[in-house]
Amino acid sequence: MPTDPAARAAFEEANDPLEPLNRTTFEFNRILDGLLIKNIALLYRTVLPDPVRTGIRHVLHNLNQPIVFANNMLQGELQRAGTTAARFSINTTLGLAGIFDVATGWGFPEQTGDFGQTLWSWGVPEGPYLVLPLLGPSDPRDAIGEGVDGYIDPFRYVARREHIKEMNEARFVTDGVDQRAQAIPELEEIEKTSVDFYAELRSLWRQHRAQELSGTHSDFLAAPPLVPAIENELYQDPAKASPPAVKSP
Repeated sequence: MPTDPAARAAFEEANDPLEPLNRTTFEFNRILDGLLIKNIALLYRTVLPDPVRTGIRHVLHNLNQPIVFANNMLQGELQRAGTTAARFSINTTLGLAGIFDVATGWGFPEQTGDFGQTLWSWGVPEGPYLVLPLLGPSDPRDAIGEGVDGYIDPFRYVARREHIKEMNEARFVTDGVDQRAQAIPELEEIEKTSVDFYAELRSLWRQHRAQELSGTHSDFLAAPPLVPAIENELYQDPAKASPPAVKSP
């Protein structure tokens, strides 16, 4: 921890006491991404045209709706739970298992909802910033939330038979590849222009997560920083410069 009062204040504001470990994990993820994941994502973008990738993305989002619904209910967000239930019903039937997002055009937009958000609504603190192997930016609250969401996923229990289990595993792999494929140009631009790639992604992720927690949406990588990065103060976190959004009904 820095001994200088100003540096210590910035360090505490960044809430990243595990930064040496996080940076090591971050570099491990970058090496693995460069050797394997990015290449798979590039192949995915090359082989499959955009309409096909969009359809796959819609199906993946639709399969996640039961988890979103459960967390909306746990948060007491009955209106959002109703919207999520309607989305799932409409897109599963009229949208052909979710290939087409019919529900949004009918006034049922996609909602946020995960157990990390549920813990936030219950007043559980986030803990320090944490970079997870393969999964990337997180914090202890969200790491626990991801585990709980995986446990309550109804398709996990449907996938008892071996061939269905393999399909369920393929679902999560495809989701990760699709997310990486979407992020290729933005990540390259951020890495090219940022003084500290690690600090920049930390800031962008925290802004994005703050908006998710409040029930709004943002593009993690495309969203501009709320406050320009200060090159000589790598601990400075632009996400802290703006008060958290008011929780929407």
